[in-house]
Amino acid sequence: MSDEVRMGGGFSILPPVVKNLLILNILFFVAKFAFKRIGVDLDALLGLHFFSASSFHFWQPITYMFMHGNFEHLFFNMFALWMFGAAVENHWGSKKFLIYYMVTGFGAGLAHYVVLTFSLYPDLVLMNGFLDAPSWENFQQIVAHHTFHLTSDDPQFVALQQTAAQVANDPTNAYALNHLTVLVSSYKDYFLNLHNVIGASGAIFGVMMAFAMLFPDSQIYIYFLLPIKAKWFVIFYGVLELVYGVLGTSDGVAHFAHLGGMLFGLILILLWRRKDKQKHFDNTQDEWYSDTSY
Repeated sequence: MSDEVRMGGGFSILPPVVKNLLILNILFFVAKFAFKRIGVDLDALLGLHFFSASSFHFWQPITYMFMHGNFEHLFFNMFALWMFGAAVENHWGSKKFLIYYMVTGFGAGLAHYVVLTFSLYPDLVLMNGFLDAPSWENFQQIVAHHTFHLTSDDPQFVALQQTAAQVANDPTNAYALNHLTVLVSSYKDYFLNLHNVIGASGAIFGVMMAFAMLFPDSQIYIYFLLPIKAKWFVIFYGVLELVYGVLGTSDGVAHFAHLGGMLFGLILILLWRRKDKQKHFDNTQDEWYSDTSY
């Protein structure tokens, strides 16, 4: 591989898919604040919720990648999209690049929630165990092993405390136990809806993976000063995301979504390369047979 970025056709500094993705992301960002003024939370509506949450909708695996938390989040994602995506789109063509971008974005969200499912599983087992067989003992299991994501002055938490106290004083109190069941069911729904992913970062990490595989020896300048080859840059970021993901940092970043974008990108590129090799082999065979006389 050369250390230069070479394009199969003409080079465009802002190819059509990258340009339209930039426009769409900016429009969604503006719309987010415009709709907020009339009481509509687009992050909640278009962000990607956990698949079994009541706020999950079928369009969210696509729309979530066009939403961003703040200007800094949007700016760095869009800068990276232009920086790496323009070269990749120029090399592949617009159709292939768009397919790749959407697949890696979808894969990023899927990877995040697959990992999250394992994280949430113990808590959901406790809650479902109580809801399936309401009893003071089963509620105590929730209290002992689950950290409630509510502040002490939250009305929902206060209601849980008061009702639980009634059940503790009289476990045979059917009314109080039934009320506690309703509250736990409501809290479970709240707990699941807490998880909401927004941002194009997963797809961007996929684009970075594509750039590194197409132009591995190209120089990338960190902070416009420190040169590093694209392949080492992507490997470094991949390892960093894995470490942060495993450590479970509370920085509000979906690290496994980033890794998911890279993983789905790697798989798709390898599949395409295999398909291209097979096509080349088949064409070679056809040429050989056509040139052979009997």
